Amino acid sequence: MSETTEYAETASPGEGDAAPAASGTRKGSPTSSWRSRLYRWDIKASPYVFVAPFFLFFGAFGLFPLLYTGWASLHRLELTNLDDSTWLGLENYTNLLQSDYFWNALGNTFTIGIISTVPQLAIALGIAHLLNYKLRGSTLWRVAMLAPYATSVASASLVFTLLFAWDGGMVNWLAGSIGIDPINWRESSWGSQFAVSSIVIWRWTGYNALIYLAAMQAVPHDLYESASLDGASRWQQFRHVTIPMLRPTILFTVVVSTIGATQLFGEPLLFGGTAGSKGGADHQFQTLGLYLYDQGWINGHLGRASAVAWLMLVILLLIAAVNLLIARRLRKAQ
Repeated sequence: MSETTEYAETASPGEGDAAPAASGTRKGSPTSSWRSRLYRWDIKASPYVFVAPFFLFFGAFGLFPLLYTGWASLHRLELTNLDDSTWLGLENYTNLLQSDYFWNALGNTFTIGIISTVPQLAIALGIAHLLNYKLRGSTLWRVAMLAPYATSVASASLVFTLLFAWDGGMVNWLAGSIGIDPINWRESSWGSQFAVSSIVIWRWTGYNALIYLAAMQAVPHDLYESASLDGASRWQQFRHVTIPMLRPTILFTVVVSTIGATQLFGEPLLFGGTAGSKGGADHQFQTLGLYLYDQGWINGHLGRASAVAWLMLVILLLIAAVNLLIARRLRKAQ
């Protein structure tokens, strides 16, 4: 009798009907199933939606131009008639490798890269070493180091063009004050390359100095204290402590500066004036970037210009491979 009473109390019609109404949507109902599926889709799809804009922009402005340039380098494609293309295979590449102008541009790129990179990084390392010590107004000096980098290429190039002017330029005025005859910097082969390199040095030295400064501040002070107790001077600490600890950073700046020198374009273009795309009357400071621009947008040979772009890509890949080998050797040596 008691068991029957308990069963009747637990399964009474009033209580059984009220419970589902108070709990809301039943488990297993269509609405609950739809919400669970939506939740699972949200968990799986949200990461892809968040990263999709990057891949869309990269595909539109990175991958597609790269593939189109590769296709154009295998065709005769003229700027005046983009709808008409003729298959050439590797003829554009063979013509470039047989062109004296291409090898001249490659040689100029190499020499300007050396002239601009070596002094730039050496000066940046010295400036960073000075800023690493406690100085009054250190924040002001660090901001001042970035001022040239923040200056536009056009402004810097125009100012240096006036400084290196043959008639009335400040550089020739200073040279004349110590008995040196005026130099026609724009027409001289080495003079024009030095002038272009000076623009690059001025713009990027402060930027690299701040990179070196950040790396120096990460060096443990215990190393300097140990070297000081052993009687090492500041110069010896710089040579035997700072430089070895900065090797990865120095290698990074060398690679980045080399890539920038390979793509050098704005400085020589503006320095050359009306003959900027030619790199001077005798192509004396024409870089690979200028040669690409001259072939594609001045002469209208887009196929040949695309071949130049892909050869530049091969050069950059070789630089990256050399960087990887050197980095591995440094890691093994440590």
